[in-house]
Amino acid sequence: MFRITREDLCLEELVKAVESPEVGAIATFSGTTRNHSEGRKVLSLEYETFEGMAEKKLREIGEEIKKQWRVKGVAIAHRIGRIEVGEASVMIAVSASHRKEAFEACRYAIDRVKTVVPIWKKEFFEDGERWVEGKTPNTE
Repeated sequence: MFRITREDLCLEELVKAVESPEVGAIATFSGTTRNHSEGRKVLSLEYETFEGMAEKKLREIGEEIKKQWRVKGVAIAHRIGRIEVGEASVMIAVSASHRKEAFEACRYAIDRVKTVVPIWKKEFFEDGERWVEGKTPNTE
């Protein structure tokens, strides 16, 4: 499952997409909107993308993961539109026979989402707004 949506994300749905009797581990990641950025109070975020292009990149990340680790399933969902503080903007689930592969692949997935998927983020503050530059892996 690789999806761009305006709807709330459901971690249980992603977990169900990667479940299998063959797996012994499911690693998940949920990226939520925090209430601050660089010393400023964040009110909300807004994400924009070209949905077809972004979903294609999510699928490519899934294929990269399956080539690098022995995983059974990968699911990635990212919201677009307005996201309030505390709400999730991205969720990932990866299943594998063993936890090491699941954890490593899940971390790889979020790092790749942040660097290669064409999704743009705008932060809204009490005193203004700004588009956020992309991040390199392991910076947040």
